[in-house]
Amino acid sequence: MGRDVDSGGEQVVVVGAGPVGLWLAAELRLGGVSVTVLETREERNPHSKALTVHPRTIEILASRGVAEAFLAEGGRIPSGHFGGLTDRMDFGALDTPYPFTLALPQARTEELLEEYALSAGARIRRGHRVTGLLRQRDSVSVRTEGPDGPYELRAAYVVGCDGTRSVVRDAAGIGFPGTDVTTWGWLGDVVLDSPPEGPGLNVSTTEGGLMAVPLPGGIHRFVGIARDDVRAEPPGALTLEELRAKVVRITGDDFGMRDPVWLSRFGNATRQAARYRSGRVLLAGDAAHMHFPTGGVGLNVGVQDATNLGWKLAAVVAGGAPDGLLDGYHDERHPVGADLLESTRAQTALMTAFTPEGQALREVLSTLIATRPEFSRDLAERLSGLAVAYPPAPSVPAHSLTGRRAPDLALAGGDGGSGTGLFALLRNGRHILLDLTGDSTGDSTGGFTGELEWLTADPVRRLTVHSAPLSAPHSDWSGVRAALIRPDGHVAWASAEPDDEALLGAVRETLAAVPR
Repeated sequence: MGRDVDSGGEQVVVVGAGPVGLWLAAELRLGGVSVTVLETREERNPHSKALTVHPRTIEILASRGVAEAFLAEGGRIPSGHFGGLTDRMDFGALDTPYPFTLALPQARTEELLEEYALSAGARIRRGHRVTGLLRQRDSVSVRTEGPDGPYELRAAYVVGCDGTRSVVRDAAGIGFPGTDVTTWGWLGDVVLDSPPEGPGLNVSTTEGGLMAVPLPGGIHRFVGIARDDVRAEPPGALTLEELRAKVVRITGDDFGMRDPVWLSRFGNATRQAARYRSGRVLLAGDAAHMHFPTGGVGLNVGVQDATNLGWKLAAVVAGGAPDGLLDGYHDERHPVGADLLESTRAQTALMTAFTPEGQALREVLSTLIATRPEFSRDLAERLSGLAVAYPPAPSVPAHSLTGRRAPDLALAGGDGGSGTGLFALLRNGRHILLDLTGDSTGDSTGGFTGELEWLTADPVRRLTVHSAPLSAPHSDWSGVRAALIRPDGHVAWASAEPDDEALLGAVRETLAAVPR
């Protein structure tokens, strides 16, 4: 059979319609890029691997004006676990409007993200399986098996968001080094006639460890590792009888489990793509990093990958930014992926610490979380994604804020108008130049904004200027007079220069140096 070529083509093709691919598609549309998402499955997977949306991800959703639907449906949990330790990290101490995780099944998260991507103008083709890539100098042809037969879809860039077994990654020849499985976890969504009291169950003994949480629809999820699961050999399919036996061995009770909805196993193979970019092919999410699913971080790191990549790719494709901007995606996100793998490996070690000595280690660390607020907060910032900071660009003078995530700063209204938060300003997906030189009434007289009318009048510059001071103090931002915030919410540049003329010169130099 011949292979048709889609004559229309696309600026970007995203492979995979999971949360990462859908969010990336929406980000690209926000940047004015045409995008098609190709997905093998004809229907959305009804089983939810992930259940957790972390604070930084909620901030990102809020920065695009779509957080409310998630907040309305997700259960708010003001704490998080590290390695299944008994004492939990207090998220209430975090510097964020969202000091909690949202418990929301992945299937519903994907549904909400798909609605958003479609409303932004993305095209989603389900039942279209990508089989390979053909790379040319100025484009990539995506070889696809669709409902009507094979065809090729040409694009300027292709992004693989197609999971740990990524066809895109393999076709691009990108290595995926790491370690093989040494431990098998299990998951069971079941009906319980006698569910545990309270919002959840967390048990760790010398026989194994497990957690149980309620899910919508009157079912509970057990997830855990038993002592005999610490092995490299793959076990067979999980049965209800085996799940029951493991739960009884660890807790002494089967809680009247019956009527399984989903039974599954997963291993702790841990790998990371050697490169997140190979020419016109890029990777995000599970296609770029694979790990044991502890702490509920995988989906969140993937969405944050997409947020970092989306504005850069849009700036290159639709805004004329230099192609080298895309190299910064690997430079910034590969270390984050490496930290993710280190964290999940450490948590896996704790979750398989079944010896008396291992149980003692768990107790010591759990006590530190309960009694050392700074230790608990540091772990929480790492797990939630709030601690991520990127290295400053060599072309831009570095302030201590440079590269860090900007909080939802409370800003006075320009010219004395009503105030706003920084996240609301980010909704258009542009860089934000903050002129903080005015007084508390929002009067920016004497500031530099008026000198930039020539710049803001050009929409291609992808820049929004907000001229007003902070309306509420923030310790880390004390003395800051100007800042450039990237579309992903990280600080590109900041300055506390006291001299107005020198500050204006620094602003001009920064805007010339930072690609948008």
